[in-house]
Amino acid sequence: MIGAFFDRRSIDPWERKKRREEKALEKELKKDKAKAKEAVRKLQEQANSTDSGKKGKNNVKRSKSNEDDGDIDNNAKDPEIPYSEKKLLSLQMDKHYNPSAVEKSRCEWWEIRGLFMADAKSSKPPFVMLYPPPNVTGVLHLGHALTAANGDTIIRWRRMSGDNTLYQPGMDHAGIATQVVVEKKLMSETGKTRHDLGRDEFVKQVWEWKKEHGGTILQQLRRLGASLDFSRESFTMDEKCSKAVVEAFVRLYNKGLIYRDNRIVNWDCSLKTAISEIEVDSLDIQGRTLLKVPGYENKVEFGLLTTFAYHLEEEGEVLVATTRIETMLGDTGIAVHPDDKRYKHLHGKHAIHPFSGRRIPIICDAKLVDPEFGTGAVKITPAHDPNDFEVGKRHNLEFINIFTDDGEINQHGGEKFAGMPRYKARDLVTEALKEKGLYRKTEVNEMKIKICSRSNDVVEPMMKPQWYVKCSGMAHEALISVEEDESNMKKLEIIPKEYTDHWKRWLENIRDWCISRQLWWGHRIPAWYAVFEDDKPEDFGLLDDRWVVARNLEEARAVAAEKFGQEKKYELSESTQDPDVLDTWFSSALFPLSVFGWPDDTEDFKAFYPSSLLETGHDILFFWVARMVMLGITLGGEDGTGGNLLPFPKVYLHPMIRDAQGRKMSKSLGNVIDPVDVINGITLEGLHEKLSKGNLDKKEIEVAKEGQKKSFPNGIKECGADALRFALIDYTAQSENINLDIKRVVGYRHWCNKLWNAVRFAILTLGDGYVPPSNAINPEELPFICQWILSVLNKTIDKTVSSLESYKLSDAAKAVYSWWQYQLCDIFIEGIKPFLSYNDPTAEFAKHTLWLCLDNGLRLLHPFMPFITEELWQRLHLHAAPSSIMVSEYPSMVDCWKNEKVENEMDNLVMFVVNALRSLAKGSRQRRPGFVLSQVKEERQLISTQSVIISQLTNVWPLVIMDEKDTAPTGWAVSNTKNFSFYLN
Repeated sequence: MIGAFFDRRSIDPWERKKRREEKALEKELKKDKAKAKEAVRKLQEQANSTDSGKKGKNNVKRSKSNEDDGDIDNNAKDPEIPYSEKKLLSLQMDKHYNPSAVEKSRCEWWEIRGLFMADAKSSKPPFVMLYPPPNVTGVLHLGHALTAANGDTIIRWRRMSGDNTLYQPGMDHAGIATQVVVEKKLMSETGKTRHDLGRDEFVKQVWEWKKEHGGTILQQLRRLGASLDFSRESFTMDEKCSKAVVEAFVRLYNKGLIYRDNRIVNWDCSLKTAISEIEVDSLDIQGRTLLKVPGYENKVEFGLLTTFAYHLEEEGEVLVATTRIETMLGDTGIAVHPDDKRYKHLHGKHAIHPFSGRRIPIICDAKLVDPEFGTGAVKITPAHDPNDFEVGKRHNLEFINIFTDDGEINQHGGEKFAGMPRYKARDLVTEALKEKGLYRKTEVNEMKIKICSRSNDVVEPMMKPQWYVKCSGMAHEALISVEEDESNMKKLEIIPKEYTDHWKRWLENIRDWCISRQLWWGHRIPAWYAVFEDDKPEDFGLLDDRWVVARNLEEARAVAAEKFGQEKKYELSESTQDPDVLDTWFSSALFPLSVFGWPDDTEDFKAFYPSSLLETGHDILFFWVARMVMLGITLGGEDGTGGNLLPFPKVYLHPMIRDAQGRKMSKSLGNVIDPVDVINGITLEGLHEKLSKGNLDKKEIEVAKEGQKKSFPNGIKECGADALRFALIDYTAQSENINLDIKRVVGYRHWCNKLWNAVRFAILTLGDGYVPPSNAINPEELPFICQWILSVLNKTIDKTVSSLESYKLSDAAKAVYSWWQYQLCDIFIEGIKPFLSYNDPTAEFAKHTLWLCLDNGLRLLHPFMPFITEELWQRLHLHAAPSSIMVSEYPSMVDCWKNEKVENEMDNLVMFVVNALRSLAKGSRQRRPGFVLSQVKEERQLISTQSVIISQLTNVWPLVIMDEKDTAPTGWAVSNTKNFSFYLN
């Protein structure tokens, strides 16, 4: 019996309680297991439903008090979700913070309870943000994680502030990127090209790939704790978005804002399509450089300037120089400066092309030609150079395209060179010029070349008939939207404000936007070409007036009948639809409209458009943000005052993430980091293994492995989502670039352990029977240190909220961190420990204050660190209803907590004494007696009344407060400063 008694007594009381709780929960779980599974199944079906009539509606059970206005009663216990569906928490907290244990299944718990969902019928004020739709091609990187951390912090803060929040998820079909990935997969697995399959079958393959891989990104976002309304997840190729794309194209065309023209585009010979500037990287060539170009066995030479001569029609010659000698096959002019005396005699004359015999006019163009550069005479190839294109327009030169779509010389380049790849033709043209005695020299030349980021091919400027958006008028509206009106207000605010100048410069110099791409994956252009009886097949699409734009073929036929009349015979069918697709940025620019059902006047559109804020990277300010604004102004309707609606009133731009050495993130450098690898941790071998599964070649893999060894010699430690999010937000104080060091993330993971232990200490201290104060406590009744911590908490709340309101997220994070670290943990929790053993109201006051601090502090921190704060808040409210910190009220200032006098005394006197004694102790924590001598009576009195706190924080005991009449000890360590003398034995 005695042995049994001691066995029972030896079990930790926490452990006994834990066992009782777990048995009760297991019993309840077994009882309600079938009911729980059915409830979860129903909720998941609702979340995954694609029914347009039900999608987006919040089907979570509502309280009777909120049934009329549609507000979700997030605080009420849902009778359809038994308590056992709440994430089980063992009563005894682990001694150390374990991020995987804390974060496991928490996001699922939030989703099951419908806490991420928005309600279009809610009477609460809406706060709406769009998560910039990432490309469906791959996985998120740390740049996406930064977007999620910033956006979700704002959304969670606004949700806790009482708004009907919607964080809208989406995914971009990423035309070029996705087609490239699937084509590579097709080739590696079957040895076939998309042309072998045909368009319909290939597109079917892409959809299958999307179904298989598209969910990866959503799971990453869940791991990051992003409280997106996943029931509303949209894809830019889904039915709703596709309908909006077609409608927008037709409306813009009918307004005269979309047209077709033959202009210079960035052409990728490997992908055989035009590409946008964001897919083009500029490479500086310092001198003779050999580069690997797709389709060529040997490396191609760049960085050379070749000079050759043109014979004049009459006697003489003129020298020109070029870095792209092969383009001389398409030369149709030679330009000189009108004031260059060397060439006065050539004005109005002609040269003769050495291979075609073409007469080439010599023109004067002061805008293009610099007499001091090269020979002062410039060859003009209007169909293959943007500057030459403009010269050709100004002087009515001939435009000759000498390249096929895959970069071979066509028939216009001459029989001798036809069918030859462009860079092989480069050598042959040089040899041919030498044979004719026209070659003069080749010299080293610094230059820039454009490389496609998707294919690594050298971009070829080529003249192609394409569809364009006329941007000048829309750009003007977007431009004036950032200007202050008569009431000093802006329709559109860009944060940080320095990007406003970038916005203005770009829009003031905007060019029309090429929106067609020669791909199979994407939104097919809703235009049909009328083929007349005598048309030749090779002339398809060349006559602009033959194109008919409509929403579908039936409508196109009706438009064509009205346009061409009934007497003319022509074909307008599925086969005559433009084979091209739209630039991915076109559908992305419509995302704020399409995601809510535009052009239909849906409940979602009325409730959630325009959104409240856009958070994104500054690198896509023009490619995406400006275009959303331009199309939103044009298509989104009026704001009720006669003005056009903007898709959002504020844009918050975050910095770009680089590695710790300041290098751009690149797979080939091995410094691209998957956020899940930071959350879970990964070995160096694991990082290496991921490289082998990517699209890098063997040499690039070896270089990347070396980069990983240097950056992560021991792999990446498990940090958890909270630490990653907090580190990323803290980094946003940096300007345009973030040089991310993983060690800093690890530091915040250790800080999470401090938070964990602070709450663990509090729960042990408060005890199982503790009841939080039901009414507001009177600070005047509290001990000095309690008054102080509430006052500084009040100030922290004010600083945090004001920083969040101005979107200075780093400042907000620093304010919360500083209060938790340096005031609550380092001072208050340590300082009140002696009071907790008192047998008087002081102990209760200290407990109440501790509970208030933790409750407010966790709510204050929650938007930044959602997982650990939910876990700790649930433990702090263990016996309350199974609600969530997500829907608790965000802290606001309490007037009666403010106490400047106590703050001043604590910060400037009590902590001055504490720091002086700590300094005298030189880091030793050994308990020793000490004396403090002060010459000011009021200071002695305050120090005397707070001597218990000072002793606790310094480990000085006993602590004797002396005046000038007392005899100072001898042989002790002494320090004199201001009005004080400090002595330690």
